[in-house]
Amino acid sequence: MGQGTYIAAFLAMLAAERGAAANTLAAYRRDLAAAQGEIGDLALADGAALSRLERAWANLAPASLARKSSALRQFFGFLQAEGLRSDDPSGALPRPRTRRPLPRLLGHGEIGALFERAEADAAAGHPEALRMLALLELLYGSGLRATELVSLPLSAAPRDAPLLAITGKGGQQRLVPIGARAATALRAWLSVRPGQGNYVFPSPRGGHLSRVRLFQLLRELAVRAGIDPEKVSPHVLRHAFATHLLEGGADLRVLQTLLGHADIATTQIYTHVDAARLIALVNKRHPLRSSVS
Repeated sequence: MGQGTYIAAFLAMLAAERGAAANTLAAYRRDLAAAQGEIGDLALADGAALSRLERAWANLAPASLARKSSALRQFFGFLQAEGLRSDDPSGALPRPRTRRPLPRLLGHGEIGALFERAEADAAAGHPEALRMLALLELLYGSGLRATELVSLPLSAAPRDAPLLAITGKGGQQRLVPIGARAATALRAWLSVRPGQGNYVFPSPRGGHLSRVRLFQLLRELAVRAGIDPEKVSPHVLRHAFATHLLEGGADLRVLQTLLGHADIATTQIYTHVDAARLIALVNKRHPLRSSVS
């Protein structure tokens, strides 16, 4: 195979097996082509060749460096898995000097306070309060992105269906389960929802609720719940969804599917929150615990 053929095969695998979005594939193609331009045929590169990338990448932001290194690590893993080379030289790749910042996290108590306030507000049956509870339930109960939530079409939420049909980043589609609580809140909102438009959460000015307005509504709810509004956002609730599922024993691959991540490396950021539970589990359940305690 020629130099570009291995890269093309790798990108085809990402698209077919992992459902990578077009933007992700384009970024990986650029990163691999640029690295190949620096050190020559990637399929033949050894550790010494990869270490030369440190100078070429010296001025990159940590996030860009991490993305480029990830692309190459996955490429070499693909070559190994396909039997195209027996070693993996990616250990010599430059590493970012700073860690990716972790999303802010709301504890179970703060999540409980948000829901307690939203449920109390909704008890009177006012449409805006019912909408707020439905928004909150879908953010925390299904882990939707803000854009996915506000642009949710009516056709994606058939009544009494246990799943939502979501179109996420890059046009990738996935099915997301709706829990019993979220389903009840969604039905209550749909029963009073204004009739105009094709969106679950329409805007009075036409179209759908904006991401900015969703952000504002959540912060207003946080204030009423006695929580610092700076701690609350749609992404924080999505992060809490992922974190608390992982704490409850959810499999990382399942979490990847629910969140709509094309690459499991993106999902792995959530494993940090489970470190204490895993350490306690090892200390309690490891067969040799009595000899090391």
